[in-house]
Amino acid sequence: MIGSVQRALRLLESVGAHRDGAPAKQLAREAGLPLPTTYHLLRTLTHEGYLSRENGVFRLGGAVPRLARDEALQNRRSKIAETLRSLCDRVGAPVYFAVYREGEIELVSVADAPETPAVDEWADFRATGHAHAIGQCLLSQLDGATRRDHLDRYPVWSLTPHSVRSRGALLTRLAALDRTARDPLRPVIERQEYALGTVCAALPIAVGPAAATMAISVPLDREDELLPTVERLRREISTLLTSGTFSISI
Repeated sequence: MIGSVQRALRLLESVGAHRDGAPAKQLAREAGLPLPTTYHLLRTLTHEGYLSRENGVFRLGGAVPRLARDEALQNRRSKIAETLRSLCDRVGAPVYFAVYREGEIELVSVADAPETPAVDEWADFRATGHAHAIGQCLLSQLDGATRRDHLDRYPVWSLTPHSVRSRGALLTRLAALDRTARDPLRPVIERQEYALGTVCAALPIAVGPAAATMAISVPLDREDELLPTVERLRREISTLLTSGTFSISI
């Protein structure tokens, strides 16, 4: 299997060296492969979209640029994860990074430590945005139509006795947050609405048009640490954004 992958990659490299494409026999010679093997791999690569064939010559197909995009995406996500691990160490609490993309709440990365574990995602974060600080912070950054569309797809329901009780109550809360959510001095606070025994705070990250947030959580018996900790996170985020070392483009 490894040999097949190596041979396929050699063929892709050979095709990539010819802007106008090349025939199978030429590619076989350049890649140092038997002609039957070359034909088999070319058919497979063409079927998967990595090559295209026209007038007897093979060119790179539409799937090849996607490989580069996927690699770049993975690199950005790795940098985000590394940044969150550093933030977790500095603020002394689990750190969460989430975005609102294509109509969904996406928890991109979480960093925690054995002594400061993250909240267990016992109910899908995407469907319970009304009940956690991350979701409330993201929803508060959306325009009214997008917000209503989200709640049409993911109705409000009580996860705990402390959760918001109705769509109307949530919209009233979000309307108030809408005026303050982009103020980094006013974090979005949630107390046991998603998980009993846990309090959370989320800060909006206003970079470009995307809705994004970083958040922290602490156990209920350490609630007095929540605001000082989120203030440390706010300062760290400000430094990251000012220095340009953090991007939410994913």
